[in-house]
Amino acid sequence: MVVEPDHIKALIAPALEAMGYRLVRVAFTGGRRATLQVMAERRDEAAMTVEDCAEISRNVSALLDVADPIATRYTLEVSSPGIDRPLVSREDFARFAGHEAKIELGAPIGGQKRFRGRLLGLAADDVRIAVDDREVALPFADIVRAKLVLNDELLAAARRRQAG
Repeated sequence: MVVEPDHIKALIAPALEAMGYRLVRVAFTGGRRATLQVMAERRDEAAMTVEDCAEISRNVSALLDVADPIATRYTLEVSSPGIDRPLVSREDFARFAGHEAKIELGAPIGGQKRFRGRLLGLAADDVRIAVDDREVALPFADIVRAKLVLNDELLAAARRRQAG
C-alpha cells in the first residue's frame, strides 16, 4: 500500500492554518505498526504544548476519518519540530537564515553530499550555505534531509522567541 504524504498534506494543511498552526512535515512509515507522523508548529512561534498536539490530533483524525486516505490501520502521531527542527520548505531555509544547519543532498556537488554550515537564505532555486569561509549553492530540489544544528546560539534564539 502506498500512502502519499503530499496528498495528506493537502487534506490537512488548510485546517491547521485556520487553527493557527503551520504544517512542517507529514511522514508515513508502514509495516506492522504503521504510523502517520504529523509535525506542526504554532504560527505565532510560541512553544507547542501537549494541548496543542491534542487539538491537532483531534482535528486531523476527524479529517482523515472522512477522507479515508490510508487503507490500513495506523497510529497518528502529532509532534512539534523541536528546537533542532527539520528544514523542509523554502520558507524554512529563509526563516532560519543565520543559523547553523546540516544538509544532505541526493546527488553530490563536487563529490560531496553532506554539508554543515551557516544558512544564508535562498537565491532562485538554491539554498545558500556558508561552509568553511566559502558560499555553496545547494539546489533545493536535491535536498533529501536538512535540519538545524542544536547549539548555544539556536537555544538562545529559542529562548528569545518564547520570551517574546
